[in-house]
Amino acid sequence: MQVLQGTADANIRFEDLRSLLGALGFAERIRGDHHIFSKPGVAEILNLQPRGSLSKPYQVRQVRSVIVRYKLAEGVE
Repeated sequence: MQVLQGTADANIRFEDLRSLLGALGFAERIRGDHHIFSKPGVAEILNLQPRGSLSKPYQVRQVRSVIVRYKLAEGVE
């Protein structure tokens, strides 16, 4: 999983990041270009915006931090 490796934060497609969060059980709400993800049991709310077709590197790091903190990656390929 490229997001967890942390080697190419500037090259993660926004749609791939959205798909990953959906697969991890996050609910998505959209307001303009803001995609807001939340999940029961996770205190953080992730507010993501695309930069063209890519994700913003700092937002990829935020997503990785939440995945690691809550051990959400177990069993996900």
